Amino acid sequence: MNVAAPTSGRVTCRARALVAALSLLFAALACAQPQPSLTPAEQRAAAVTQVVLGILSYARWPVEPAQLRLCLVGPTEYADDLIKGTTQSTGRPVLVQRLLAGDSRIATACDAVYLGQLNQDERSQLFSAIGGHPVLTISEAGDPCTVGSVFCLRVSDQQVAFDVNLDSVARSGVRIHPSVLQLSRRRAVQP
Repeated sequence: MNVAAPTSGRVTCRARALVAALSLLFAALACAQPQPSLTPAEQRAAAVTQVVLGILSYARWPVEPAQLRLCLVGPTEYADDLIKGTTQSTGRPVLVQRLLAGDSRIATACDAVYLGQLNQDERSQLFSAIGGHPVLTISEAGDPCTVGSVFCLRVSDQQVAFDVNLDSVARSGVRIHPSVLQLSRRRAVQP
């Protein structure tokens, strides 16, 4: 994608800030930085939290929520840090709650859904429920990112990366900054 060069100093400053912020996100994606006091599972959970918060910070909803509502659906392996709740780098609080896949509130009580292990019927029911609502979906379950999820995490001991389903981005009603989409493409072609 081509982006026009900014014409004012104010926009240039914003562009530099965006590049700096994206650099931080890219660094978090590059590898899970080991912390001596954390187990490998805790390190992966912390790295997943960084990546998820990074993704959420570059998403824009039609009406920006004052408090971002992240719902965890299904059994999750890496959501321990997310459950604690957090604040985005912008200062916006992130409220995290667990819901069942069949909960009728998902479409209206969640701005983003972090999907754990769900069977095919549960996934179908969930994606039917959020259809037509601006809900961003992030899947941790290692699926090939072809069925409904906008972002699909790839978690290993060395790094946390993600794939993007562009079809799902278009249907989600949530805008994603193009640099995040390009990052996914670059990472997909790197060995």
